[in-house]
Amino acid sequence: MTALRPERESGAGYGESFTDDSAHGAGGGQGTSYGQQPYGAPGALGDGWYDNAPQEPYPYGAYDSHGGASDSTAYLPPVDDETVALRVPGPPGTPEQPERPDQPDRSVREGSPAAPGGRAARRKAAKRRQGRRGGPRKAAASTGAAQGPERASGAPLSRVEARRRARARKASPAVVASRAIGEVFITTGVLMLLFVTYQLWWTNVRAQAQAGKEVSDLQDDWANGKRNPGTFEPGQGFALLHIPKLDVVVPIAEGISSKKVLDRGMVGHYAEGALKTAMPDAKTGNFGLAGHRNTHGEPFRYINRLEPGDPIVVETQDTYFVYKMASILPVTSPSNISVLDPIPRGSGFEEPGRYITLTTCTPEFTSKYRMIVWGKMDEERPRSKGKPDALVS
Repeated sequence: MTALRPERESGAGYGESFTDDSAHGAGGGQGTSYGQQPYGAPGALGDGWYDNAPQEPYPYGAYDSHGGASDSTAYLPPVDDETVALRVPGPPGTPEQPERPDQPDRSVREGSPAAPGGRAARRKAAKRRQGRRGGPRKAAASTGAAQGPERASGAPLSRVEARRRARARKASPAVVASRAIGEVFITTGVLMLLFVTYQLWWTNVRAQAQAGKEVSDLQDDWANGKRNPGTFEPGQGFALLHIPKLDVVVPIAEGISSKKVLDRGMVGHYAEGALKTAMPDAKTGNFGLAGHRNTHGEPFRYINRLEPGDPIVVETQDTYFVYKMASILPVTSPSNISVLDPIPRGSGFEEPGRYITLTTCTPEFTSKYRMIVWGKMDEERPRSKGKPDALVS
């Protein structure tokens, strides 16, 4: 926008100087407009006015004599807010006049002393003042403590602040101890769970596989005539036990060793020392067997469901021995070996005969007591005559 200025009628341009002395008169000469003297001349607008007037530059540069912008600095007369319609914009940095980068610094315009080095130096000095103790930097560090090793403003922490935060993040001994105890409990729980899984599931899988293979090998040996009745080595299978009601078919091995016999899914024949019992083909005696009720194939798990008259069949290479379940002793001491006597005590038998005794642990999943089941010989059938009715029906 062009600044408002009076029309030129004749003579020199606005602001031009004259050499004629008449230019300084009151009436105006040929070289002046409206008879006015140029701004800045002595006596113009009253003596001494220019010296006392505020030296405020134009907001967007000065104007030359023809109304155009000029690089030189020009000054305005004092502003009367009550009479002047158009106002001179305020100093840069106010809402009326934002600060422009192409204008001189406010401190320079207002006459205040500027810090050496220019605006960049002053900014650096201000930042150094803010970094002193108690300044804004400390407040920013207190409010941005959760923002990691740097403050909210991005400045690095001091050594003292970094150490203080490190100590605050460090867990106390009680917390460390509780974590360690919790980890021990969790690890123990996992190990116990794995052990239970192994005992209740994997041992059965492995033992049943071993027992099944033993049954197959025993039947193949009988068919090929490789095994003859007689004395057997510990752990050697020599017969098969059938309990039709419980759908049990399991090999019988010599001895009651856990590692060689019972843990492999077989039942063992009491054949050693004071626990030695008769063989099935003996004319009189008690054929005693032991087996697991839980884990390792658990062949005797449900013998408590047997009732008097249920068949129990022992199959050898030449003969089927069929027993009928006679009685049961639900609980007895593990040291009660009288149940294996030729005439078992507590069985109800009163005279010598051909008996069978099944022993296992009770209650389930413990070995605190023993459960005893007795049977009495009902039939002896050669294999050449085929299977007995108990195995056919």
